Amino acid sequence: MIWSLSAVAFGYAFFQRVAPSVMVSDLMETFSVGAAVLGQLSAFYFYPYALLQIPIGVLLDRFGARVLLSGAMALAAIGSIAFGLASSLELAYAGRFLIGVGSAVGFIGSMALATQWFPVHRFALLAGLAMLMGMVGGFAGQAPLAALITVFGWRATMLASGGAAAGLAIAIALVVRNSPRPSIERPARRQQWAELRGGLSQAVRSREIWLIAIVATSMSGPMLAFGGLWGVPYLVVAYDLPRPQAALLVSMMLVGWAVGAPAGGWVSDYVRRRKAPLISAASALLLLLVILTAVPQLPLWVLVAVIFAIGFTGGHMVITYALAREVSPPGLHGSVMGLVNGMTVASAALLQPLIGALLDGLWDGTMASGVRVYEASDYRLALASLVAWTAMGLVASLYLRETRCRPVEI
Repeated sequence: MIWSLSAVAFGYAFFQRVAPSVMVSDLMETFSVGAAVLGQLSAFYFYPYALLQIPIGVLLDRFGARVLLSGAMALAAIGSIAFGLASSLELAYAGRFLIGVGSAVGFIGSMALATQWFPVHRFALLAGLAMLMGMVGGFAGQAPLAALITVFGWRATMLASGGAAAGLAIAIALVVRNSPRPSIERPARRQQWAELRGGLSQAVRSREIWLIAIVATSMSGPMLAFGGLWGVPYLVVAYDLPRPQAALLVSMMLVGWAVGAPAGGWVSDYVRRRKAPLISAASALLLLLVILTAVPQLPLWVLVAVIFAIGFTGGHMVITYALAREVSPPGLHGSVMGLVNGMTVASAALLQPLIGALLDGLWDGTMASGVRVYEASDYRLALASLVAWTAMGLVASLYLRETRCRPVEI
């Protein structure tokens, strides 16, 4: 129960990560903005999330998962309610920012509790289950959320999600305990921050770590940008689908990710290779993105297969976490994992506004009910940036060092 509450917190984080994708037209109309500003609004979730990944590890050591997780969920609740009540764009920015701060603890907090409460040989299973819970949250933030918004409106649904976060914060505070050995002595705060600075300094100077981070962010970017924001409006326009059905199709990317992440990790462990599976997955992902963005009208069953396969191949980026662990000394594992994870999330902070800016640049001035109307061809050209993004990662993967699934010195 202790660990499961932390996994649910990560599921909530993923729910909020993709939620704007099913309210694009509503937010444009409410705040009278175009695609570039809307992309920026969505990305305000990712800025604090990415920046906090490394410090959170040290804070978890100092204060424990119970305090951080419950406090984070309380902040997410405040942010959700502020976003739902926002009467101006600035208040909406502040709400999304607070949601991002509150969501940043979920995954790392669940891993910290798994380390304390379970034997070592269960860690990989729990990491996979946490990722699965994240995908469940992401799925809930697509078609089910779209259906609720159609009935109740986006403001009411965001207020309800704030209430859910508040209930989760209370449950965590009442149930979660940091460790079965609460008397374990922790390092002094000054020592912790010194270790943080030293570890981060060594990590950022490593060429290998940056190559791994580039590969990770290039494979996760399409899921976070297309699945997290622009996929639903694209399918509504390009395939003339109602919003709930478009959201359901886009959620197949999350399903593919939920399957591809553990499958990719298992294959990599089985063949005892890291580099080759990453190159293969990045190559397939690049081809699939070309099909998605270059072919105007795919049959729906082909479209579903392509979207699922993009998630499946992108999910193989979890191999980069194992690779990062194997090329870094034990004392730097936390800093390195935080750096790679932070870069992964930062891809959305860059790509979501970039695609929005490209859409605005291609816009021909057409309006409908006070909302800018973008053509399907505009979306395809803007989404072609994901092809370039993934190509960058494929090139970087060619220069990775093969560890053969064992620690190496860099």
